[in-house]
Amino acid sequence: MRTKVSLVVSDLSGGGSVRAFLLAQVLKSLNYQVEIVGFLYGKELYAIPPSGIEIISIPGTNYPKFFGSIPKLLEKLDGDIIYAVKPKPTSFGVPLLKKFRTRRPLLLDMDDWELSWYGGFEWKYHPSLKQFYRDIFKKNGALRFPDHPLYLQWMEARVQNADALTIDTAFLKERFGGVYLPNGKDTAMFDPDKYNPEASRERYGLSDYRVLMFPGAPRPHKGVEDVLMALDQLNQPDIRLVIVGGSPYDDYDDKLIQKWGRWIIKLPKFPVEVMPEIVAAAHIVVVPQRDTLTARAQFPLKLTDGMAMAKPVLSTRVGDIPEILGETGYLVDPSSPEQIAEQIQCIFQDLESANERGSKARARCIEKYSIETMGSTLKSVIAKL
Repeated sequence: MRTKVSLVVSDLSGGGSVRAFLLAQVLKSLNYQVEIVGFLYGKELYAIPPSGIEIISIPGTNYPKFFGSIPKLLEKLDGDIIYAVKPKPTSFGVPLLKKFRTRRPLLLDMDDWELSWYGGFEWKYHPSLKQFYRDIFKKNGALRFPDHPLYLQWMEARVQNADALTIDTAFLKERFGGVYLPNGKDTAMFDPDKYNPEASRERYGLSDYRVLMFPGAPRPHKGVEDVLMALDQLNQPDIRLVIVGGSPYDDYDDKLIQKWGRWIIKLPKFPVEVMPEIVAAAHIVVVPQRDTLTARAQFPLKLTDGMAMAKPVLSTRVGDIPEILGETGYLVDPSSPEQIAEQIQCIFQDLESANERGSKARARCIEKYSIETMGSTLKSVIAKL
């Protein structure tokens, strides 16, 4: 019998599922049986899972109903190893109960600093007695939400209760320790030699344009606005920013389109197996992270999308990005539309040279950020359990 790993996701309709899908691919490559279990707070999955990965969802609820959902999740966690994705009550708190009851090994993965969304160290919960009452007893009281930052603080204090911790940035390693497990890519699937860029552009209606691509969900800290401001400055009618998938969190995409719609083409979300063909259509992959606490704690998956597909990657000097790209990308200062505009012009003026740099990025991705490299690291982590 193969060893079974149960990956636990806090919300399958949220962004944490993307990292879980990647970890599932790595574990499958190591011949583990894999399932992904989690609550579903939205109407649909955030991302389309890789083929062959079993997804088990449980309707997400808030307190006090959440207490009734906990046994349902515990019942589904039948893996020999439990692997929690993010230190949240919904993904790490419930598996901790499983560990204490059954002594099954529990791994924890952190690809974000969750408290950074609330101000990091600055966040404190000091309500008045009246506010505390409201937060608990009102129908939409803040403390009824299982992933309230107060509970995140409690979960971070329990990180050492995991049998092993994997992280994906130097920021997280310095803050929590753990084993570095970067956001890799299936470089055999993301192989530019399998795809014709012109054919991809024609298939997705992009043949008339020079394509900048952002293959993910825009959010303010990801700097998409800086690229759009750069396109305003360049004012070249044949350049478009192609956003793939878009944001399920709010109406941020719509706000971007309202202001900069003439530069934007939005494509729907696609299964991971189709994404190489999508990224093949790009002339440049843009990852314009702004210098925020949230961004510094992240390893943007879009970097390895572009690197694996041998695309020129235009990004910013934020967090680990300079180290990830090495000398194989194009870096500008964060929140600098003028520098972005200048680099876009430079890349298109000598696209052949830029594509050569993209080929070096793919070689770097294969060496440092492939599924195989992730697998080697994860195999040694599990062997020590």
